[in-house]
Amino acid sequence: MSAQTPVTPETNVKDAEARAIGFWEQNSKKILTFSAVVIVAVGAFLGYKNFVQLPGEEKAAEDMFKAEEYFRQDSVAKALNGDGLNAGFLKIIERHSGTDAANLAHYYAGASFLKQGDFNNAVKYLQGFKSGTPTIQARAYGLLGDAYAELGKKDEAVDMYKKAGNAVPEDESFSSEYLFRAGYLLESNGKNKEAIEIYKVIKQKYPRTQRGYDIDKYLARIGEVK
Repeated sequence: MSAQTPVTPETNVKDAEARAIGFWEQNSKKILTFSAVVIVAVGAFLGYKNFVQLPGEEKAAEDMFKAEEYFRQDSVAKALNGDGLNAGFLKIIERHSGTDAANLAHYYAGASFLKQGDFNNAVKYLQGFKSGTPTIQARAYGLLGDAYAELGKKDEAVDMYKKAGNAVPEDESFSSEYLFRAGYLLESNGKNKEAIEIYKVIKQKYPRTQRGYDIDKYLARIGEVK
């Protein structure tokens, strides 16, 4: 699949469906880079400030340091499984269950599996991550949506994309992108009425984003804008 897939009002629904499952393939590098920047920043704050302030978390934080470094270096296998001397995210989850570090390792592990194209494991580990910070949780929802979309589980993907798109409405670029993904999958699944509702939200709330600029094309394709 090409990196960019232009869509015009004349594009039919069958074409849309063929492309709808390709979000991850098209955007994986950008998504992971963006998500990694956010999560690594939060991980650094939590891991090297809060974790070490709590005796039960100190060893977990130490183990996270090298795994996070491998993640940033794009050494996904080592990030997941360690290097023989240092633990990877999977071992951290096993060793330090119930700690903040293990929770964060679920996110990293899910993102790593997603990058490897192992979408089932991506879902498994991303589902195990929870954050009270909406910006971070939104990223996890977005990655879950990508994993579900690649597995052909459109309803689950739409649900995650909606959660991602609604979690931090002030982040206009992020919110409009994930709402668009929800609408696009709904359209590909023949649920045009629901797709139109989401497309209209993008048009009304995020007109200055790239998705906002382009949204009339998608509305026109399903007969809402003449």
